[in-house]
Amino acid sequence: MNCEEGISWLAKRVKAGNVAVFSGAGLSTESGLQDFRSRTGLWAEADPMEMCSLDAVLHNYDNFRSFYKARLYVPESIKPNVGHKIIAEWEEAEYLTGVITQNIDRLHQRAGSKNVAELHGSMLPVRCQSCGKLYDTDEGFLNGERCECGGKLRPGIVLFGEMLPNEPLALADRWSSRCDTFIVFGSSLTVSPANYFPRQAKQCGAKLVIINRDETPMDCIADLVVHDGIGSYLTKVNEALKGAKEQQ
Repeated sequence: MNCEEGISWLAKRVKAGNVAVFSGAGLSTESGLQDFRSRTGLWAEADPMEMCSLDAVLHNYDNFRSFYKARLYVPESIKPNVGHKIIAEWEEAEYLTGVITQNIDRLHQRAGSKNVAELHGSMLPVRCQSCGKLYDTDEGFLNGERCECGGKLRPGIVLFGEMLPNEPLALADRWSSRCDTFIVFGSSLTVSPANYFPRQAKQCGAKLVIINRDETPMDCIADLVVHDGIGSYLTKVNEALKGAKEQQ
């Protein structure tokens, strides 16, 4: 289908409801954050196993903390973009069942999304690697402080060498297996096991939509593939969706 047909088709799918969303770093880059796996991404500058692994926390903590402090904390100047806001708007309108995200920046929540499964955790809460105590602020970690037990503080993200959290995985499994439409925003779909969910949705009978600037390994099974900016494309879909509602 051509561009206009794709916009109209997707607007009708969203309006029908029971939509699950899957977001990756490509959505957050439109807010000004750096991605991970592109030629100019974070992993082009640093070895993730050296800087972002459980081993780094245990044996290279100063460099681990410096890396996160400088590269991954989201400054207040970074705001949810139009893509985040439209996704939150669709959730409020009850078109979406939930948002599955690989992102750790919580921009979905700041935009107003409530049903969010953070597969890779997030920067908050900070926790103690030794005793597991949770801290609601990141000041202690950023300032190089230790837990009251003497343990090292770390962000609540999933590091290399750790398992994904059970509750977000269960939510992602439920949403992807039961949805009618599954939309991927800004993910390369190369990271396992997160990239299992788009394929599961397709196998369970959902229509699969992939909106990403670059090609992905799952483009060949998708019902609609869009290589365009997320915010600009969603704006067009949202206009078509509102137009369809007004015609009722």
